[in-house]
Amino acid sequence: MFDSEVQEFLKALSNENRQKILFLFMEHQELTVSEVAIKAEIGQSTASEHLTILKKAGIMSSRKEGKEVIYYPNKEKIVNCLEQLANYLKHCC
Repeated sequence: MFDSEVQEFLKALSNENRQKILFLFMEHQELTVSEVAIKAEIGQSTASEHLTILKKAGIMSSRKEGKEVIYYPNKEKIVNCLEQLANYLKHCC
């Protein structure tokens, strides 16, 4: 059916908070964990956990600047997974 990459993508986005976090990046190219926590109205440790899951799934990437970790969407990976899903839907249904 799907490769493990697409399964991880779907699993990561099955949580409403992680969906909310991803949509924050429609307005902001990059955000720190603290900024995500404030904008998503969740605790900083919760934001960090969700960002870690999104990063593990390849949806988010990060880089470190001093003590801050800056997160940004991995657009290429997101588009690739969505294209695979669209292709599947064209042929299954």
